[in-house]
Amino acid sequence: MAEEQVTVFMKDIRSLKMCSAGTRSFFERHGLDWSRFLKEGLPAEQFEAIDDHMSQQVAEAARGRRGK
Repeated sequence: MAEEQVTVFMKDIRSLKMCSAGTRSFFERHGLDWSRFLKEGLPAEQFEAIDDHMSQQVAEAARGRRGK
């Protein structure tokens, strides 16, 4: 059975007390679509593919919210 996709939303970033200005800069550095993220979120896999502690924390927060 295929695993359900987990989506990262701004609430996941806020749950980690990360600021939106720093997050936006992070998105620019890593080529992530900020506008799309704000509208519909982005797959946790996109964050997990980045070799960065912050992105790993964000993906974990989203998976934790989903109970996975």
